[in-house]
Amino acid sequence: QVQLVESGGGLVQAGGSLRLSCAASGRTFSLYAVGWFRQAPGKAREFVATITGDGGRTYYTDSVKGRFTISRDSAKNTVALQMNSLKPEDTAVYYCAAHTRRLVLIPFGAQYDYWGQGTQVTVSS
Repeated sequence: QVQLVESGGGLVQAGGSLRLSCAASGRTFSLYAVGWFRQAPGKAREFVATITGDGGRTYYTDSVKGRFTISRDSAKNTVALQMNSLKPEDTAVYYCAAHTRRLVLIPFGAQYDYWGQGTQVTVSS
């Protein structure tokens, strides 16, 4: 098993940046592909980005391409989500999640096995 803890959320003005971090404990994090998801009030959870266990491939939802970057640091057992040019519509609770098909990019939350508790991101206009 792996335990996930997100950090780095906060309040930022539109156009600003935040860097979220997902820290893993338990098994070696490189055994898992990791995804970031978000859920705004009254809306369904949506996929944001994912990265393979070896960090070699990434995939993003269209609305964040060119603004967000997912990366991982195997030595620190962390996955980061760098968010630039933030918009009010990016406001949500952001969750990291992991699954064991480490070289497969999956944008569907139902196929993830482990989830963190979430971190709030609020973008003011």
